Amino acid sequence: MNSRQLTAAHQKRLRQALEKVPFAKLLGLELESFEPGAAILALTIRAELRQNNDVVHGGAIASLIDTATAFAILTVLPKHERVTTVDLTISYLRPLFSGRARARAKVLRMGRRLIAVSAEVSDDDETLAATALSTYLRLDI
Repeated sequence: MNSRQLTAAHQKRLRQALEKVPFAKLLGLELESFEPGAAILALTIRAELRQNNDVVHGGAIASLIDTATAFAILTVLPKHERVTTVDLTISYLRPLFSGRARARAKVLRMGRRLIAVSAEVSDDDETLAATALSTYLRLDI
């Protein structure tokens, strides 16, 4: 499926998947776009997501990244398979104060058991705010 466009059914499944994650709703995560092996999710910055220094809490950014990387995987994962995060390493490069944060995630390698994914978070001006590498485990369900 990597080299072809996603089917209409696969696109529908991706759009519905975010609706099934209550935590994503709580944070206000939005699926902006996707293609085979990549996804872009966004988060509108609001007061509830800030820490005491008036910047976006690192946990909110980590959740945005984790969800974006999962969605990048879902674009190429067979329908019957499931994954879970094994690790997530984030480098926070600059604080975010307002506007929208966008996480652009892409699959680096799909192995038999592990999947490597990267992500970059930027602000409204496309200024890089964080980078991340993550590994997911394919689950036998």
